[in-house]
Amino acid sequence: MTAMPAVKPLPQLKYKRVLLKISGEVLMGPREFGLDPDTVARVAQDVKDVVDMGMEVCIVVGAGNIFRGLSGASNGMDRTTADHMGMLGIVINALALQNALENIDVKTRVQSAIQMDQVCEPYIRRKAIRHMEKGRVVIFAAGTGNPYFTSDTGASLRASEMNCDLIAKGTKVNGIYTADPFKDPNAVKYDHLTYMDILTKDLKVMDATAISLARENKVPVMVFSIREKGNFAKVMRGEGEFTIVSDEI
Repeated sequence: MTAMPAVKPLPQLKYKRVLLKISGEVLMGPREFGLDPDTVARVAQDVKDVVDMGMEVCIVVGAGNIFRGLSGASNGMDRTTADHMGMLGIVINALALQNALENIDVKTRVQSAIQMDQVCEPYIRRKAIRHMEKGRVVIFAAGTGNPYFTSDTGASLRASEMNCDLIAKGTKVNGIYTADPFKDPNAVKYDHLTYMDILTKDLKVMDATAISLARENKVPVMVFSIREKGNFAKVMRGEGEFTIVSDEI
């Protein structure tokens, strides 16, 4: 009788459900504007790697590659109108990421805080949780649905509502530094910071509202580089370089 091959056990996961926050600029890749298909596909593969580890994943993406509401307002546009335009830009990015994920057989749903039934689902908390329980990736689009709130605040809000174990903020650097490491060669990387450290040191990681909301709901934030292929799965295994923001060491 032929012996059955041994089943490789899944790794012991520290986090069961994680929210990935990425900026719209990440999806630009080497371009100066818009979406780079190769970069979008690479980010989608990184997400698939984490889903294949057995984790539940939801995503919030920004729209800086298309339109930034605050920038529009600074140029004389009405702030509320500018922010609503930014929210629509987020929906474009969310649909692009959904398409890339489904091209590699990852079941994905987009839920928008601004209702647009012909394009995606409306945001319904219980439905989003059920999607993730079934192994689907949920992309939350259109921010909070309200002007004057950033996509980072939207990420903290959705992570709190989804009872996520972690907000994984994918950036262009591998953690939080004392200064911009691209400008200051003497910048020192932090391994761990508290929420109050971020606020009192005025570190430009997430805006104060987003950090305060994460702190209130005890959702730790991990800052890592999303530009390195496969790095999302690596940091989810506790490997590689990153900075953790929490009140617990």
